[in-house]
Amino acid sequence: MKHYYLLTIPLIFTGFISFSPNSDTGKKVSAANPAAADTALYMKNPNYSHEIGLYKAYKLKDATVVMLGNSITHGANWNELLGRPDVIERGIPSDVLEGFLDRMDYIYDLNPKVCFIMGGINDIYNWVSVDALMINYIRVIRSLQVRDIIPVIQSTLYAGQDWPNSYDRNKEVTKLNGLLRTYCKKNNLEFIDLNRLMSRDNYLKPELTVDNLHLNGKGYRIWADEVEKVLKKLNL
Repeated sequence: MKHYYLLTIPLIFTGFISFSPNSDTGKKVSAANPAAADTALYMKNPNYSHEIGLYKAYKLKDATVVMLGNSITHGANWNELLGRPDVIERGIPSDVLEGFLDRMDYIYDLNPKVCFIMGGINDIYNWVSVDALMINYIRVIRSLQVRDIIPVIQSTLYAGQDWPNSYDRNKEVTKLNGLLRTYCKKNNLEFIDLNRLMSRDNYLKPELTVDNLHLNGKGYRIWADEVEKVLKKLNL
């Protein structure tokens, strides 16, 4: 069984390297400097360098579809979920939007037609403001567009009711998704509202998660079905 780690709350799992840079202090991160340190937040994540090393080792160098995200994206085999061999998953456990930005070359090099993006929950749990987070999100989107890669934005999933600080942090998730939805509407981008199907009372449905944050098979099936609808719309 795969297990995961959120940036601020270490879980006793074995699938990935534990990472919890703020667990000792609980200090908030300023909007002006999301990392609040000389070293960027994503560079403190040992999963980051591990996954980048794998990207360099992989032989597959071409894809139609890329799934970009964090551990939630990383938790399933997207080739099998979507039933097609031209999908490459690029999720890194504990990653933040600043980390997405720094590894976009590994997306561009795959020459995809479309890139599905989900991120933000790790930023929110590291007290990065939604405004600062949105700036990085837009940078990711625009970097894809200038390379003729279609960005598809997926709502940031709520944490489950039993996940630590979920009541407070899910308020920020709601704010982020509102900004993302508005941006997509104004810029004629596809927005997949997964929370419409996967949440109840602004919490991730317990029947769709293994730990109140990461999805189980039922959750991934709902997600994949929504991705397939957009791929069909795009004739991909």
